[in-house]
Amino acid sequence: MDAINLLSSNAPLYLGFIGFLGLVVGSFLNVVIYRLPVMMQREWHTHCAELSAESSDTTSPAAGEVEERFNLSTPRSRCPHCGHQITALENIPIFSYLWLRGRCSDCSASISLRYPTIEAVTALLSIAIAWHFGFSWQALTGLVFTWALIALTMIDFDHQLLPDSITLPLLWLGLLLSLWEFTVDSPTAIIGAVAGYLSLWAVYWAFKLITGKDGMGYGDFKLLAVLGAWMGWQMLPVIILLSSLVGAAVGISLILLRGRDRNIPIPFGPYLAAAGWIALLWGHDITQAYLQYSKMG
Repeated sequence: MDAINLLSSNAPLYLGFIGFLGLVVGSFLNVVIYRLPVMMQREWHTHCAELSAESSDTTSPAAGEVEERFNLSTPRSRCPHCGHQITALENIPIFSYLWLRGRCSDCSASISLRYPTIEAVTALLSIAIAWHFGFSWQALTGLVFTWALIALTMIDFDHQLLPDSITLPLLWLGLLLSLWEFTVDSPTAIIGAVAGYLSLWAVYWAFKLITGKDGMGYGDFKLLAVLGAWMGWQMLPVIILLSSLVGAAVGISLILLRGRDRNIPIPFGPYLAAAGWIALLWGHDITQAYLQYSKMG
């Protein structure tokens, strides 16, 4: 209790602790971002093999093979070039990267700058949440929300995939928290979740009927449902507008500057996540500013 009282009464110490916690969580998120899609792919392959074996009424050729256990904790992290297992000292967020000068201690292969970047971004966004909400339960739930969005953003960016194992628990958590009105009340959260899902679902089918192509994935529907559950249906227009503006700007920039093929899909999840995070902190301020500007016009 003394530690809790100290953190609640000392803002610099509280923010410093949250920043350190953000670094540690960011290091874990690097593992989640890399391993969760691999785990899902292995699970899909296993199901496909089982279905194939059942349909042919024979034993799968790989049935006797024992695949290495692979989850968020096993095996230990290792260098992808030489297989060197990362020690505890080499796994300290950001500082180990600087100490190793961005290279493997065994084979000197370059370590991606992405890993310390995600750690630093997680720490900074965590501090922003702590600063905005103060020492409160809202800050704790905001941290969980932020960390989940970071993982979803990077996985969608890499694989155009928003795992149900992250989005669905986040959806249920948002609805559960509405019972205590952490952000919104239960009716607002429930309507927000339904409206969030159905709005993108309707856009998806309208686009498909017109063009014959899939404009987005079902994971985007679920993510907007999450944002609706956390912030209510009133915030959905702000989130959709922000995400669309950012997505359009980034997409056009990629086409013009990098010559990206227009037929290559661009994941929408990262823009939804960014807009949702902004709306969590400043959504009401943005709405009020817009209303005041509209009255002046």
